[in-house]
Amino acid sequence: MTRIDAKFAELKAQGKKAFVAYVMAGDPDVEKSLEIVKALPGAGVDIIELGLPFTDPMADGPTIQLAGQRALDHGMTLQKTLDMAAEFRKGDDTTPIVLMGYYNPIYSRGVDKFLVDAVEAGIDGLIIVDLPPEEDDELCIPAQKAGMNFIRLATPTTDDKRLPKVLTNTSGFVYYVSITGITGAAAASGADVAPEVARIKAKTDLPVIVGFGVRTPEKAQEIASVADGTVVGSAIVNEIAQGKSVDEIIAYVAALAEGAHRA
Repeated sequence: MTRIDAKFAELKAQGKKAFVAYVMAGDPDVEKSLEIVKALPGAGVDIIELGLPFTDPMADGPTIQLAGQRALDHGMTLQKTLDMAAEFRKGDDTTPIVLMGYYNPIYSRGVDKFLVDAVEAGIDGLIIVDLPPEEDDELCIPAQKAGMNFIRLATPTTDDKRLPKVLTNTSGFVYYVSITGITGAAAASGADVAPEVARIKAKTDLPVIVGFGVRTPEKAQEIASVADGTVVGSAIVNEIAQGKSVDEIIAYVAALAEGAHRA
């Protein structure tokens, strides 16, 4: 059982929905980024998605693209991202960390070496948005053999013919992207999301977490109420981009988490 599996079992026993927060590793700089990540669990974050900066983030909107660029400008690398996770683990051995990004930096490092280093750093799962199920032998299967969850994205365009393929070899949870398009582009709707979540849950026992388009505690509650939890990314990254203090950022995250946990 991974930390992700254990967290969902714990939440289910408590009758609570999950709140997942995404931040870009190294944004706005390494020191402040680590301070934010360390404070997330205390703000009510159940699972941390740690963005891996990349030069060509094709699935991301301007907010997360710019966050990745800020991180890269401050010298953030795959190794420093793993170092950040390892540093976090010194004080927290229970909160799951999902590394989210693109395959190129992992491929460049070498899959075998990456997996050894990622497990050692305390990474629990991977979301690699540019690796489709047809490429499972590249990273998905080796990652699961190494003890990590491999989390797949489903979208409004994932039809009933495609869905079984997407769910094959997926573990940890399914990340349902509530809108078509790039991150940070539009607001999610509980009414639209509910039937899609039900459709996915009819095909899998995995928790379904919904992200994209959640910016307020009320919206976090609305979306979490029709799923197993919600993810907030661009809205948190935007707070960081505005130069707000760690305390201000964490207060915002705590309000979102409270909304999700009210569902």
